[in-house]
Amino acid sequence: MSRHLGDDFLLPSLTPNNTPFFTAGTIQIQFCEDCGHAQHPPDDICYACHGTKLVFAPCEGTGTVESCARVHHPIHPALKDKVPYVIAIISVDGAPGCNVQGNVVNCPAESVAIGQKVRAVFEEATDPQSGQKLLIPQWEPVEGSQAARSEVAR
Repeated sequence: MSRHLGDDFLLPSLTPNNTPFFTAGTIQIQFCEDCGHAQHPPDDICYACHGTKLVFAPCEGTGTVESCARVHHPIHPALKDKVPYVIAIISVDGAPGCNVQGNVVNCPAESVAIGQKVRAVFEEATDPQSGQKLLIPQWEPVEGSQAARSEVAR
């Protein structure tokens, strides 16, 4: 399966804090066991209470487009044949106040709108340094969802 932005495009650098998000094949969000706060990106301390009892938990894998940008001008030569594409901020269902960033795929770029319901899909890749299998979260519209009508950034 070819990657959305191309097989040669940059991959995330794995760290102890982001490995679950990029390898599990589910949306893994970090939660604080002390106060219940959900946070992304993950860190060594809780953003809310500064606790250190942090765990990853799978979420439903659905969410809502909170903000999006339709990219028409490639920021890198490797993306020349990929425009237009959409980068979005997704509020994750089951993780109140927690947003993640990703591409919206499997639909025309002009159809993505703020308020649209989306679900996670995962791109397979291999980390060139560790050889570890990556399952990179992307997002696709949920069929039949009613998107809020708003102008998408161009």
